[in-house]
Amino acid sequence: MTQHIVIIGAGFAGLMAALSAARLRDEKGVSPEDLKITVIAPEPALIVRPRLYEPEPGTMVAPLDELFAATDIGFHEGWVDTLDVERGMVTVTGADGMPARLFYDRLIVAAGSHGFQPPIPGLSEFGHSVTDRAGAVKLDEHLHGLAGKSASAARNTVVVGGGGFTGIEVATEMPARLREILGLGEAVRVVIVERGSVVAPDMGAESRPYIEARLRDLGIETMLGSGIARLDDGSVTLENGERIETGTVIWSAGMRASPLTAQLPADRDNLGRILVEPDLRVPGCPRIFATGDTAKAATDDKGNFSLMSCQHARRLGSFAGHNAAADLLGEPTLPYDQPAYVVCLDLGPDTAIFTRGWSPRTVELTGADAKKVKMDVNAVWIYPPAADRQTAFQNALEARTIDF
Repeated sequence: MTQHIVIIGAGFAGLMAALSAARLRDEKGVSPEDLKITVIAPEPALIVRPRLYEPEPGTMVAPLDELFAATDIGFHEGWVDTLDVERGMVTVTGADGMPARLFYDRLIVAAGSHGFQPPIPGLSEFGHSVTDRAGAVKLDEHLHGLAGKSASAARNTVVVGGGGFTGIEVATEMPARLREILGLGEAVRVVIVERGSVVAPDMGAESRPYIEARLRDLGIETMLGSGIARLDDGSVTLENGERIETGTVIWSAGMRASPLTAQLPADRDNLGRILVEPDLRVPGCPRIFATGDTAKAATDDKGNFSLMSCQHARRLGSFAGHNAAADLLGEPTLPYDQPAYVVCLDLGPDTAIFTRGWSPRTVELTGADAKKVKMDVNAVWIYPPAADRQTAFQNALEARTIDF
């Protein structure tokens, strides 16, 4: 009798879940006909979200067709609308608008996350983001369109809402990006608006002086202690009443898990993530695993939990895929762990900072050395493996067993 693992999402977690399930299936000598693995996503491609702040974001995509074919992973194009826990079924709407039903023996929810936009007046009309490919492409088109406008303070000013990881990477990319579009001699202004008292609050005290110095070197201003109150077509007004003339506001503060998590009868955190069991199973739903940005999982026994990051998504996915297949093949499931935690924060064209640990974070590399690591991460490490069966399976194993 054929058994079926259905995986919602082809992002970092969904891809690693599929490869890990296929790897265990292959290791146990089970045929693809006896244990089917199907990925559901709008397209058979990995959107390389960590690179969407860079120029040409439309190119930040890696096709998965050949990789899926090499590893006997099926693909179903569409968007999942509903989860029927009782019947073990998902309802999918295809690109043609037609519905389909897929039944599963094990389901892996790796549907990812989306950028959170608070109800700030004007934000949805005039704001931009880099949290998804469509938004990043729209921003890129907007920036290039600035060259056709008359020089003004508003044209030459970019305001970034949020001084966290994404906000800093967006901001430090902007001076060079704007000058390439507007001209090297143009006076450009980039402003980070952060409601908190410091930028990069999660990077820790050791990192912050280096980050702040780098922002000053790039001429990037920081406005702290006041958030964005409203936007219009040519300006942004802060909560303290200050007004900045700008035609470009990029919102970077906050992510939320896929709304599909709300269809599962389980507790969620304030980001919408399922509070999963150690093997990433959804409590009360023995046939369903949650992973990646849809799961809040303990990474160790010290009180640390997974974050909405590529680093955590890849490893979470590898555990979820292994465990879903193991559960069907009579093998023990494995408790997820990820004791090592590193951050490589981009700080512009030639500089980055690399830290290790949760708290306190220890700075290991800065400058060009850290930038080389960042380039390796962004351009090599996080991309899918080659469409070779054994290479792909080894990659899936390493994602689960090798720490940074």
